[in-house]
Amino acid sequence: MGRFETRWLAQSEDLAALTDLSGLWIDRVAKHRRGNRIVLDLDSSVSPTHGEQENSVWNGHFGCTCYHPLFLFNQHGDLERSVLRPGNVHSADGWEGVLKPVVARYQRTGKTVAFRGDAAFAQPSMYEYLESLGIEYAIRLPANQVLQARIADLLTRPVGRPPHYVLRFYRSFRYGAKSWSRPRRVIAKVEWHPGELLPRVGFIITNLTIMSKNVVAF
Repeated sequence: MGRFETRWLAQSEDLAALTDLSGLWIDRVAKHRRGNRIVLDLDSSVSPTHGEQENSVWNGHFGCTCYHPLFLFNQHGDLERSVLRPGNVHSADGWEGVLKPVVARYQRTGKTVAFRGDAAFAQPSMYEYLESLGIEYAIRLPANQVLQARIADLLTRPVGRPPHYVLRFYRSFRYGAKSWSRPRRVIAKVEWHPGELLPRVGFIITNLTIMSKNVVAF
């Protein structure tokens, strides 16, 4: 690859080549794997710093001075792409530059792509992008009063002596926030755990058409 000089690495075309390098390696390995479906997981992380590094900033959520990198993995645990970001950016900041090139690479190979993300990526721009390409997705959705009201009956403790196992309830319904272009499917999961007074509640927005519990498993 030539001499690793600072001047050489600083050129934009060379930085782009290095960013794409992991994808080239993954494509070579993929030729020996079965299956034609790729599941991509996008998530941010924390990289604590010590000193005066450039763009090292205090992050109140993590409680430290850090970088806030963004990573994209596939279901095999391969790192598809990543970006190092300042410590104070939003968890989803710059997702387009990480996700879109990888999706485009897989679409050129004819593979089917699916996507999973946490609540930081519950954004209308994300839904519109994935839907425009026919990509199946499941993304955690932050709770609000409207969502809670749709499952109010599941939030009441079941009658009778509490069992010694976890009670799980699922509900699927259509929901549309004001910032969305249209309503979308939401899955609610409610868990009553032994010894706990309140249920554990989670919501997922998805375009999957499978059973609710299978969406949660995905």
